[in-house]
Amino acid sequence: MHISDHFDAGNIEVIDAGDPAAVRLAIRADSNADFFQWFHFRATGVGGVDCAFRFENAGEASYTKGWEGYQAVASYDREDWFRVPTEYSAGVLTIRHTPERDSVYYAYFEPYSGERGRDFLAHCLAAPQVRHTVLGQTVDGADLDLLTIGAPGDGKRVCWTIGRQHPGESQASWWMEGFLGRLIDPADPVARAVLDRALVHAVPHMNPDGARRGNLRANAAGANLNREWAEPTMEKSPEVFLTRARMRETGVDFCLDVHGDEGLPYVFIAGSDGIPSLTERQTKLRAVYDAALLRASPDYQTEKGYPKAPPGKGNLTMCTAYVAEHFGALAMTLEMPFKDNANAPDPKVGWSAGRCRHLGGACLDALHAVIDDLRD
Repeated sequence: MHISDHFDAGNIEVIDAGDPAAVRLAIRADSNADFFQWFHFRATGVGGVDCAFRFENAGEASYTKGWEGYQAVASYDREDWFRVPTEYSAGVLTIRHTPERDSVYYAYFEPYSGERGRDFLAHCLAAPQVRHTVLGQTVDGADLDLLTIGAPGDGKRVCWTIGRQHPGESQASWWMEGFLGRLIDPADPVARAVLDRALVHAVPHMNPDGARRGNLRANAAGANLNREWAEPTMEKSPEVFLTRARMRETGVDFCLDVHGDEGLPYVFIAGSDGIPSLTERQTKLRAVYDAALLRASPDYQTEKGYPKAPPGKGNLTMCTAYVAEHFGALAMTLEMPFKDNANAPDPKVGWSAGRCRHLGGACLDALHAVIDDLRD
């Protein structure tokens, strides 16, 4: 048996791989930070072998409740991913699997490679209504890409969506394919109606450095980008600094920040509850958006989610709270599970890339429902 993580988003440390029935592993911490939960590795020479991969530091991971009821994903070809038996006990996460082929990949969720992201960017740019701007460079020197969809015009709403502030939450990149793919479809009547009324700005990947390095939450400097919005710096969090600066130039009427949640087996939205300036208009818009997304996607629900922040106690270091407070926008954080969706389980694949894409498409219907009322 040979185990490797020397590829895009790879993360594993091998303690002892001498016995396939008791492979001892550890998850590597994020760059310059203590976060860890994301893993992604390849095992070779395992066809027909009963394997048990034991993550011995799982009990020290960032979100141990994320292991409860969790099943890892595996793939032979990096295209079709499926869930494999996984258990968590006494601080150890164990994957038990008898691969059908000699080489198999395992991951925390379906990985989304930088190469696929560049291919999708090129696909979007083939559409005539899409413009591309490089906002600047990340800590590692990667380009921070901004897509602007639609034609400028007086009175048009300004909508933003960003993904992958937390690099291990690859759900956001799959969601972007669904949302942007539908938005640029000239035959889609909802997309045309949105673009008649709005200009849409999208940063598909806020944290390419962290994703490439196999991080869970941090960028290359060790910063949790979704705690940098109050006072970002070019040294520690240029990704937020540059995005926030462009938002100040364009203004913001709507912002959706797309994430994955380790613990809760649901699709849900966290709003801007608790910001000092929360208005009745923002609250009503959120209710309209929720109702529209419930109609558009059976995967969405509003019963389970994070506790609401008390009035005046919103965390303004986070994107959603900062944008809602600073711009008076309808700003929300969309969360998707690493586990299966408990309301609509799929034992074979669980929550998956395909379901992320469909949810992205459904979110365009919800945006359409609020687009006319985003300004007084």
